Amino acid sequence: MMILIAGPYRSGTNDDPTLMSKNVREMESYALPIFHAGHVPILGEWLALPLAKLAGSKQTGDEAFNEVFHPVAVRLLEKCDAVLRVGGPSAGADEMVRVGRSLGLNIYTTLAEIPQPR
Repeated sequence: MMILIAGPYRSGTNDDPTLMSKNVREMESYALPIFHAGHVPILGEWLALPLAKLAGSKQTGDEAFNEVFHPVAVRLLEKCDAVLRVGGPSAGADEMVRVGRSLGLNIYTTLAEIPQPR
């Protein structure tokens, strides 16, 4: 399966780049275990952050950032099989879960819930 890892990015950071980077590293900590379990992990941030920069974003939350950040993750979900929701409160991550459910994707909240391929 391709599994989108969804967790807080901006939540609780006051847009502090150091704290947002820490949040990305926290989400990334799930990527290798997902890969080792036989799946393909993906973070929306891996695509959205470079794309926002290409769109001309100068700071988190500006118009160019908002143009691509969540929309690219929603489009990505159309190619995924599941969502792993991690971390604390996050409206964006909760939205990814909501969209994932509407698409009929599997929603997991722990690594242990993710099945091993046969």
